[in-house]
Amino acid sequence: MTAALRKVWQGVANPAARLAVATSGGADSAMLAAHAAALARERGTELILFHVHHGLQTAADGWADHVQGLGRILGIPVATAHAQVDATTGLGIEAAARDARYASLAELARQHDVQHILLAHHQNDQAETVLLRLLRGTGPDGMAAMAPTMQRDGITYHRPWLNLSRTSILQSAHAFAEQHDWHAVQDPTNADPRYTRAAVRELLSPVLDARWPGWQARLASHARHAAETSAILEEVAQNDLATLDLSPDGKSFSLAQWRGLPSARQSLVLRHWLRLNGARMPTEARMADLLRQLRQLHSLGHDRQMQVAHAQHVIHCQRGRVRIEPRNEA
Repeated sequence: MTAALRKVWQGVANPAARLAVATSGGADSAMLAAHAAALARERGTELILFHVHHGLQTAADGWADHVQGLGRILGIPVATAHAQVDATTGLGIEAAARDARYASLAELARQHDVQHILLAHHQNDQAETVLLRLLRGTGPDGMAAMAPTMQRDGITYHRPWLNLSRTSILQSAHAFAEQHDWHAVQDPTNADPRYTRAAVRELLSPVLDARWPGWQARLASHARHAAETSAILEEVAQNDLATLDLSPDGKSFSLAQWRGLPSARQSLVLRHWLRLNGARMPTEARMADLLRQLRQLHSLGHDRQMQVAHAQHVIHCQRGRVRIEPRNEA
């Protein structure tokens, strides 16, 4: 467990820089905090725990206090942020809570001069993500699931435990509880099948465990292979986008030149362009509709003005240019 964390320290440009662990109070993030604390002391790194209070559970105040208690045991300061979850975005409560959590983590990072945050996602989480993306419909980049390292809002997030089974984490949590009399909190939504990820965990996982033991490791391995394939496709998409008379701000390209690409590469470069502009990756059905509309447009775009709302963005075409803008600015 600590070996995977050492790789994070090796990848940070300044190992003495302040790092944070996103800590909910659950077993996974608590054990990540405990192991990171030991390594931070060894390396002379300043560590801080970030806790996001979503306010979605009546027990949330107690969880915040519980994380404070963990910080005292580990000798690490804790910073808490209260997230504002907007359930009216149409994204669903799970996605809305995730966006609010990352926004709160970014704000905490700015307040405490932190550029690197550790996340406790593990092999089981990765396998669930692969399954969910398969069921929702996704491209090769989506099948790569969660990346070991990602950039968001100017912060570098690290997931050192993506290849680690949750069984070993729970064993560590049990030993920690016996030593310190500190027990991880249990979020009831994690076992509530009304929530999509919990439905996979509670209803589907037991069936897979019985029929295909160790399936999580195989799906996590599949995600790593998909990530390698995705990296190659990313290079192809970058090269294609450079041929589309891309605007200096990266927000528009030539429809006529895009239409000159082979069909598969049209889709590939469009996904790449959306990602560069911070847009959500569309489902297969949404992408098919967007491709259909773009392919049916007159090459100069004079016959009609296409305008497609996609999550928090709007994609439109005018005078032969395909452009993306935030919805409130379009």
